[in-house]
Amino acid sequence: MLIRPRAPGDLEACVKALAEVQVVDRYPVDWPDDPGGWLTPRGLERAWVAVEDAAVLGHVGLTADLEVTRLFVVPAARGRGLAGLLLDTVRAAAGGRPVTLEVSSEGKAAIARYERSGWRRTGSSRATWLNAAGEPALLHHYVSPPS
Repeated sequence: MLIRPRAPGDLEACVKALAEVQVVDRYPVDWPDDPGGWLTPRGLERAWVAVEDAAVLGHVGLTADLEVTRLFVVPAARGRGLAGLLLDTVRAAAGGRPVTLEVSSEGKAAIARYERSGWRRTGSSRATWLNAAGEPALLHHYVSPPS
């Protein structure tokens, strides 16, 4: 398994991996009209993929303001530490500066993973998009542990 910068040619495989995640986790809650564009949000500075046997198993991005975005691991590859490796890659790219992320309150497994790894919740807010129940999602904001 290799974590490397996402290349333009990876986008189709990333969309395929995201589709697997969406079926299981409803992430994103609503499938985007342009999933490749969704994986390349405004402000994205860099993105990485976890790849094994030419298949994308995971993805993460880092915005210009040091926020983790579009982090996911396909269901078949979970339990192997890929999310942690992807987060470590982002933190290394940030050069020791703290990075932030936000996660929907519905992402209980992700929240548990962040908190086990020392990420600290700094607050919560309501999203502009709706969760699975059709209500504005409750987002929890986290900051990475000290390097």
